[in-house]
Amino acid sequence: MPGTLYICATPIGNLEDITLRVLNTLKSVDLIAAEDTRNTLCLLNHFEIKTPLTSYHEYNKIEKADVLVEKLANGTNIALVTDAGTPAISDPGEELVRRAHAAGIPVTSLPGACACITALTLSGLSTRRFSFEAFLPSDKKKRKQILEMLKTETRTIILYESPHHIKNTIRELFETLGDRKLTLCRELTKIHETVTLTTLKEALSFLEENAPRGEYVIVLEGISKETLDRESQKKWELMSVPEHVSFYMEQGNSKKEAMKLAAKDRGISRRDIYQELL
Repeated sequence: MPGTLYICATPIGNLEDITLRVLNTLKSVDLIAAEDTRNTLCLLNHFEIKTPLTSYHEYNKIEKADVLVEKLANGTNIALVTDAGTPAISDPGEELVRRAHAAGIPVTSLPGACACITALTLSGLSTRRFSFEAFLPSDKKKRKQILEMLKTETRTIILYESPHHIKNTIRELFETLGDRKLTLCRELTKIHETVTLTTLKEALSFLEENAPRGEYVIVLEGISKETLDRESQKKWELMSVPEHVSFYMEQGNSKKEAMKLAAKDRGISRRDIYQELL
């Protein structure tokens, strides 16, 4: 019989946030695959857990996944942990989970602490729909593409950022998205936890005068549908009606369908579009 892969959430700061189920699992499995064995060893020592550790991180996730899946197939029970929070969320653990499923290995997840959800519930912003972007790409071209996509995101946006880059990221968000409501969460669940309800503009001014400290979660208001509609309307107003209709016809729509789409964009009737074309 194959072993089971246990996805174990660990605390993001306060050690009391670990669950009894995770503690019992970490004690009972044959092996713990950890993103940083030194970091996880501190956690295990605190709870007097002696289970063997092996490293599984971003730089060995492909070849090490093969090794771990083979162990699982041979009956070894393995717990997967990340540095803090829930593994496989913006984390190399997703590769191991994918390969375990492909190999027919039983996989189960033990829920617990997760920084993005903790920040979202604290934010005071809409929690019904949200978009989790984790860390923005360091590559300038990819970063710009993501920022441009976020301009029209109507859901609440969640980002992670380090103290070294938080000021630059807030500046880029302000310059690209304009001023938005923002909840800036720092050092969640730790002694110096702070949750600041502010705006991008105010946060940028604060960070210009105060040195950032600790790990941050940015929870940002999405653009409202009304604002999005207004901005879209302005864009179409820059086009003439014939240009607008041609725009949709060039995408493969019939003239009738193109007129219908243009009328919808402009908030007028198809008859009005027809009269303009005449």
